[in-house]
Amino acid sequence: MTQFLHSVPSYAWGLIPILFVAIFYEFILRVFFGMVVIPEDKIGLVTKKFVLFGPNKQLPDGKIIALNGEPGYQADTLAPGLYWGYWIWQYSIDQAALTIIPKGKIGLVTSKDGAQLPVGAILARNVNSDNFQDARAFLTNGGQRGKQVGYLNNGVYRINTYLFELFQADITYIEDGKIGIITALDGTPLDQGNIAGKLVDEHNNFQDFDKFLANGGQRGLQTQVVQAGNYSLNPWAVQVEVTDMTQIPIGHVGVVISYVGGEGKDVTGDGFKHGNIVKKGERGVCITPLDPGKYAINPYTTKIEVVPTTNLVLNWANARTESHNLDKGLSTITVRSKDGFPFNLDVSQIIHIPAPEAPKVIARFGSMQNLVSQVLEPTIGNYFRNSAQDSDVISFLSTRQARQDAAKDAISKVLEMYNVHAVDTLIGDITPPESLMKTLTDRKIAQEEEVTYETQRKAQDQRKTLESAKALADMQGQMVSAQQSVEISQREAEAAVKKSEGQAKAIELKAAADAKAKKLMAEADAAQIELTGKAEATKIEAIGKSTAEAYEKQVKAMGADNFGKLKVTEMIGTNGIKIIPEILIQGGDGSNGPISGLLGMELLKQIQEKNNPVDANTGLKNKPE
Repeated sequence: MTQFLHSVPSYAWGLIPILFVAIFYEFILRVFFGMVVIPEDKIGLVTKKFVLFGPNKQLPDGKIIALNGEPGYQADTLAPGLYWGYWIWQYSIDQAALTIIPKGKIGLVTSKDGAQLPVGAILARNVNSDNFQDARAFLTNGGQRGKQVGYLNNGVYRINTYLFELFQADITYIEDGKIGIITALDGTPLDQGNIAGKLVDEHNNFQDFDKFLANGGQRGLQTQVVQAGNYSLNPWAVQVEVTDMTQIPIGHVGVVISYVGGEGKDVTGDGFKHGNIVKKGERGVCITPLDPGKYAINPYTTKIEVVPTTNLVLNWANARTESHNLDKGLSTITVRSKDGFPFNLDVSQIIHIPAPEAPKVIARFGSMQNLVSQVLEPTIGNYFRNSAQDSDVISFLSTRQARQDAAKDAISKVLEMYNVHAVDTLIGDITPPESLMKTLTDRKIAQEEEVTYETQRKAQDQRKTLESAKALADMQGQMVSAQQSVEISQREAEAAVKKSEGQAKAIELKAAADAKAKKLMAEADAAQIELTGKAEATKIEAIGKSTAEAYEKQVKAMGADNFGKLKVTEMIGTNGIKIIPEILIQGGDGSNGPISGLLGMELLKQIQEKNNPVDANTGLKNKPE
């Protein structure tokens, strides 16, 4: 023994006090005093094995939780702390973790014990039980077995898991621009003929489902919806379908067609016989349309028919469809003319539906698409088919504007009966048969050529007129100059006449004066000539006498022959007469012969001409003095 004690390690001796305490606690405190210690993060679940004193009570049939000291699972739990009297041979204490519901979650609770659910109910109603932490209160206050309508929000709870079973579920999150459509899984049955439960209040967007049930909430689709936000909705109580809000675009109104509500009384009076239009909140077509905007409307209980209030264009054309797609089923109209030719016709119809008239249009037709298919398509198609049969193709083409105006008036009258305003009717492309089109084209070309030729002719006439005017304008200066010249000539002629008259007068006067002067001069000249002649005669006579006397004396002194040769020689020298010609022709014998005689005669002739020159005025030779 001593050897054994010496073999025990030294550190083991330190464990002896701890071992002693454990043995003391387990066998002394627990066994003899029934002490139980529950830590702060635990909960004590109590099971009673038997009854020590008094009658051994048994749990009623169907019960699993003891309320009155019966053996079994006890309703009461042990909170963190120190307890006595729970002997291990009579009680079993299980330490369970606290129930924690994290953020973003809710705790769903199922009770394993309690009263029976009413027939038809699927959820147990709420009772005061401190969020299921007081099992005794739950059971004594009428708590029901099964799925609980109540739930646990984020937090820490001491839950008796012998009675309750917990599940976690996500909270419901609805984004902006969305709505949550609610279907209640419990409640009273729907009234016959209704598709959704009646409206109830004070249930905080179905988060207090017990209040919903208490206020008469009905099972099934709910008219009320929940909007964007976070909601603690019990998925055992409600189902949530997230969908978009109802949007009414600008330029449109929303006609409300309600499938729920009380029976409404028609507010249109006797003048409108095509359906009932009711007040807001009543079943039927609401008289008040919705303006542009976003609305939280349950699409299963309320239908919104969007009606454009701006001008709406519909095309009867194969190659064109507007963005609203109301005319996607419309096509080019095929008509037949009076002369039996088919041709295609594109038509555009512009309509306008005033906002106050929109509910009447929907009450009458149910939708805009029905308006197009039931009224506009047959009305416009048949009108143009009838109109085309009254005319041949070419006439139809040539009277397009008139037919368009007539169509507008006729279609407007028809559409006014359907609370639709016809703004305009427009005829688009007209596609006649190719053969007729060629005829029309040839005719048009001929007409255009005729017009062209006429235009060219007029242009030429205009050009001629222009050229004439231009030439006239160019000649205007000359004409003015000529006219001025004429006037100047006239003036000059008149002046010349006046001048001539003056000159004539002057000449007449001058002539008279000259005549008188000449007469006087002639008389003077005559007297002078007479005197001069007498003087010259006397002189010549004296000279002749003296010359004769001198010649006579010379002849006597020289002889007649020598005197004659002397005079000839003087005359030759004085007058420069050539004695010998420039060309001299001699005879063959060297004698002068006839040539000498001829030269003598020529010489004599020249002497005579010198002495007797020709008078320039009379052409006669002057006689020698």
